Amino acid sequence: MRRWRSFSTLMVLGLVLAACQSGSSPSQSAAGSVAPSVPGSVAPFVPVSYPLAGPADCAYGGEFSQIKAVDELTVEFDLCHPDPAFLAKTALASNEIQDSNYLGLNMVNHLILAKPNGTGPYKFKEYVRGDHITLERNDAYWGTKAKAQELIFQWNSESAARLLALQAGTVDGIDNPGPDDMATISADPTLQLKNREVLNTMYVGMTNTFAPFDNIKVRQALAEGIDRQRIIDNFYAPGSSVADYFTPCAISFACEGTKWYAYDKAAANTLLDSVFGAGKRFTTHIYYRDVVRPYLPNPTVVATELQAQLKANLGITADIKVQESGTFIDNSSAGLLDGLYLLGWGADYPDPTNFLDYHFNNPANLQFGKEDPSITGPLTTAAQTVDDAARKAAYTEANDAIRTFVPMIPIAHAASATAWKADVVGAHSSPLTNEALWTMDPGGRSQLVFMQNAYPISLYCGDETDGETIRVCFQIGETLYTWKTGTAEVTPGLAESCTANTDGTVWTCKLHAGVKFHNGASLDAGDVVTTYAIQWDATNPWHIGRTHSFEYWGALFGTFLNAPAS
Repeated sequence: MRRWRSFSTLMVLGLVLAACQSGSSPSQSAAGSVAPSVPGSVAPFVPVSYPLAGPADCAYGGEFSQIKAVDELTVEFDLCHPDPAFLAKTALASNEIQDSNYLGLNMVNHLILAKPNGTGPYKFKEYVRGDHITLERNDAYWGTKAKAQELIFQWNSESAARLLALQAGTVDGIDNPGPDDMATISADPTLQLKNREVLNTMYVGMTNTFAPFDNIKVRQALAEGIDRQRIIDNFYAPGSSVADYFTPCAISFACEGTKWYAYDKAAANTLLDSVFGAGKRFTTHIYYRDVVRPYLPNPTVVATELQAQLKANLGITADIKVQESGTFIDNSSAGLLDGLYLLGWGADYPDPTNFLDYHFNNPANLQFGKEDPSITGPLTTAAQTVDDAARKAAYTEANDAIRTFVPMIPIAHAASATAWKADVVGAHSSPLTNEALWTMDPGGRSQLVFMQNAYPISLYCGDETDGETIRVCFQIGETLYTWKTGTAEVTPGLAESCTANTDGTVWTCKLHAGVKFHNGASLDAGDVVTTYAIQWDATNPWHIGRTHSFEYWGALFGTFLNAPAS
């Protein structure tokens, strides 16, 4: 889950936040301007649809033909085909509903990245660059109020430092304790460990537009020449397993088709000899970001182990290159890494579309290079049918095609956890890593302090995929559907209900009445249309975000409306 340009992530966010905190008035683009509401006035609601000129021709390749605000509290999604994961997709933080007027004032100058305006149980208070972000309880929240008055996010990339902070009592909870620390936490009566269901995958990626990874035999040799079980045994927590498929098998339809290649050093070298000549090999790089994730608890040691295995098993020399987290994500997504790289994915929702479509059938994600029709074809079929037998057959075909084409090498499904002080009531781990921190009572204290692995890349998640960024957004913004606390079970959120017609091509969502954004604006169906439209339409003047890429949209809903030629 994960994107930045050449600037330092922290510096860009800090500069934007400094502008917010200095009292600078936002400028407006004429193309994207929206008249601000007059305090105390109530404008009549006007039904609206997008596109404005009528339904889009579904030949453009995306999922939506039209989104309509039928009345003040009713929004209708007209689909080009059925989508069995539609409700789960609406629950992603990228689809948190935004106030239309606030977007008009704050998107074009990027202030939306640093000063969010959600409907959720916490609202933004302050950011102290390099140290923490503070959220404060939204006492006007339409739902159950947050337990703690303030929620503070801190971060540290070292698992040992996070554990020391928890043991010292300076934080109430931490993410991803190190594999060697879990037993220590479990044995400490002053602490509590909350294990996650394993819904993640770590993989070794490569981009097939760079030689020698443009040769399928080289990719297949790498698939056979890496001893994945050795990596699991030495560097992962108990409960972790070798990834025989890209999608974790706990997810329905995930593990259809033939398992991944077994470790076979001799077969791998035979393939390499056929490409380069007997005993001749190539040199390459191993890229990674030195940031702990549930799927990669020890990035440096895993990178070093991969380097050693490439040399010992295959005669390949690789140097290690560490990149800043945001830069690495942007470079991988844009297909700019000319070697191997370590990356992974944690589930946003429990369906194969989340893992497979994002990575292998997503025009906004270029990390593996050229897509292969033998993969994209069955994935499209599986994503557009509600028939279980048809989905099973399509995922069998897709998984077998991924195994043959080798766009990457799945390594691990990693066990992970959160840890807390013993007196934190309601402490839990989310299998989707979006812990509902507002439900936790920190022993009656006014502040809940949570230390994660890294800082959020921005505070507008419409154009983000980083897991720790999304966790912060999850406390501030809300989606039409959401997740039951600590589970991957979808449940109504801002929508009281969303119901489909008989063939699953029209979804009608009824919004809760009386919901307010943090700035006091009222939620209505027009806000839902705006939130989705700025991601959907590549020519929308507010299709800006942080990187302009809106990667999740391509994975969730296919091609952008009015997508550029390249």
